[in-house]
Amino acid sequence: MKSQSESYRQAGVDITAGYKAVELMKEHVQRTLIPGVVSGIGDFGGLFELDLTGLERPVLVSGTDGVGTKLKLAFLMDKHDTVGIDCVAMCVNDVVCCGAKPQIFLDYVAVGKNLPQRVAQIVSGVAEGCVQAGCALIGGETAEMPGFYPEDEYDLAGFCVGVVDKAKILDKTRVVPGDAILALPSSGLHSNGYSLVRKVFDVERRDLSAYQEELGCSLGEALLTPTRIYVKPVLALVEKGLVKSVAHITGGGFYENIPRSLPQGMCARIEEKAVRTPPLFDLLQRTGDIPRRDMFNTFNMGVGMTLVVAGDQADQALRLLNAMGERAYLLGEIQAGEEPVSLV
Repeated sequence: MKSQSESYRQAGVDITAGYKAVELMKEHVQRTLIPGVVSGIGDFGGLFELDLTGLERPVLVSGTDGVGTKLKLAFLMDKHDTVGIDCVAMCVNDVVCCGAKPQIFLDYVAVGKNLPQRVAQIVSGVAEGCVQAGCALIGGETAEMPGFYPEDEYDLAGFCVGVVDKAKILDKTRVVPGDAILALPSSGLHSNGYSLVRKVFDVERRDLSAYQEELGCSLGEALLTPTRIYVKPVLALVEKGLVKSVAHITGGGFYENIPRSLPQGMCARIEEKAVRTPPLFDLLQRTGDIPRRDMFNTFNMGVGMTLVVAGDQADQALRLLNAMGERAYLLGEIQAGEEPVSLV
């Protein structure tokens, strides 16, 4: 017999709803199981046995993040099965920047009211993200917090752990003038800048379901498009020894993230006309009258990741990426200079 508390339920926390949510999410968690998973859902801790075959000096790499105010769009559209992909993506895309392969993921869902079907939808997105990243969802937490969150709202965050051989950790000090910068296209805004986006589009008073010819879908659909997960294409290049450094273009855009993948004295020279910017960004800039510099300093502008490779290996890297279904392209080159990013 499962525990229950009428007093706790009257205070706003329904323990039995939590049990129902766990039952509903089990099928989604099952999809993420990979070799190494030891424990089942419901244990106090998630157990995972690392396969260290071929790793001389294994190093664990961790990353944590949330979805942010993009969740407001999920609330407004009552669509909750994609934000979990965003949550996973924001973590695994960071971890892979070190050359690490994500192994495990745990999520944290805080709700005003535990609605089991909605929680299961959220976790279905988390599971899909884990499948795309090739890692296991080995645990998590659903916290019902009445009075802290409104009943129809929630927050979602998570973290992942990956592993890499110490000798294969990507080393940005190898970047030199003449290296090429490759772009991996984004699926849209990903999960950054939504406080500005919501203000510009006045989303709470706008019909988000109306079809937008310019976008080829409704504004709501465009804004809720989940973040792309780049683990598999990046690791494919890492295995071939083709990558020197990687930048995940998140909050802060080009100007904040690309410099994190460069050593002191190196400059990423990017021709603005080379950037393949989807219509959503143009619509956002026009509607909000946002300066171009602010756009590149806030959003990914259609570039989810940048990869630095040796100039004479750029074509080989592009062929490999495009053979995997990527639409990768040459974005710029590395030059000597004190200004980390030069957009010309």
